[in-house]
Amino acid sequence: MSDSHVLDLAGLGAGPFNLSIAALADSHLPRLATRFFERRRDPAWHPGLMLPDTHLQTGFLKDLVTAVAPDSRHSFLRYLVEHHRFYRFLNAELGTVSRAEFSDYLGWAARRLDNVALGEEVREVRLDARGFRLRTDADDYRARHLCLGTGKRPWLPDFAEALRGPHCLHAAEIARSRRDFNERRVVVVGGGQSGADIFLNALRGHWGQPRELHWISRRRNFEPLDETAFTNEYFTPDYTRSFHALPREIREREVAAQKLASDGITPAALQTLYRELYHRFDVLGEPRWARLFPHREAIALERSGLGFTLTTTHGLTGGKERFNADVIVFATGFCSHLPDCLADLAPRLQRDAHGELVLGPHFEASWDGPTTHRIYAVNAGRHSHGIAEPQLSLMAWRSATILNHVAGHQAFDLQEDDGPIEWHPTAEPRWVQAI
Repeated sequence: MSDSHVLDLAGLGAGPFNLSIAALADSHLPRLATRFFERRRDPAWHPGLMLPDTHLQTGFLKDLVTAVAPDSRHSFLRYLVEHHRFYRFLNAELGTVSRAEFSDYLGWAARRLDNVALGEEVREVRLDARGFRLRTDADDYRARHLCLGTGKRPWLPDFAEALRGPHCLHAAEIARSRRDFNERRVVVVGGGQSGADIFLNALRGHWGQPRELHWISRRRNFEPLDETAFTNEYFTPDYTRSFHALPREIREREVAAQKLASDGITPAALQTLYRELYHRFDVLGEPRWARLFPHREAIALERSGLGFTLTTTHGLTGGKERFNADVIVFATGFCSHLPDCLADLAPRLQRDAHGELVLGPHFEASWDGPTTHRIYAVNAGRHSHGIAEPQLSLMAWRSATILNHVAGHQAFDLQEDDGPIEWHPTAEPRWVQAI
């Protein structure tokens, strides 16, 4: 086996999270042998959700590298300059980047990185006395450590999985092929950002004019993302480190309480949607063919002729309602999974009560293998590192944390000044004098 096939770190998948590690390793740790394997030849970020006028929920500086390496040649600003649109981007005064532009940025970065192997899928990973042995479509490699970054799978309720098809689908598939909603009864299930994007595009006739359009959410209302300044302190390294040190039951409680800090709908999207509904049905006087149904939990789905009948339970009354649909789209999020190539190692990985990997402070998975060969995981630590873990916000910091651990020294300076909030009790007592 040649030296180029012996790696310090092998990455499974080259989505944005592993791509961030690849970019930082390329520009700041050239002596660290890394390679990230991506089965797709032409990388795209959530192509099935690539709808018109959809944007990220984070700012453009939270890219692959800038938070820890602003001098890297793989930054979003470098991408803008090389594409000759730096000034036009600034003049557009965009608070967030469109999904289309961010996906193009990721593809640009992936294609210029020598340590990213596009179109090369890892078929098998095994452990022997000398470390991990990887078999890909093209060759064999040996790696000291692994990093799992193959993403999550679209999740459908069990009652919908058996009916999955072109007219009963997950939101992640909506843009993969041509859709025809013309004169059809369309139901969207799921009250997060993806549900909002799909409902708004359907309302605007992106797939043709529906006869009926219903949006169902089990949340109490169509609730906004909490993106205020103090809430955004959850998305900082200081809070994430503090969170990981908490007992498991407290972490569980806090993640549940912070849901709208990461999983709400942007206020801009809600305002746009409300204005569209007002103009179309109140000002123009169209018959109200589009309606919103909060506080309903979908509990059953069955065939009804060529269409479907969805049964829901009302959160206030407990009463059942039924919705007839020709097309039903589930914007119900994603679930974790391990790639098939890890079948031999999967039983050796420790899981928590949610079936998620148990991660240490450096995003290393707990397993029964030797400590000299570690398995890192990205986008797998919501219950261990907090609500920022599945988001882009701390992507570069997490990548640098992993690379420092792999390298065995502080290649990236991750120290920060104290923030305005003290999350935990201080060691010294504080006395407040009553007036």
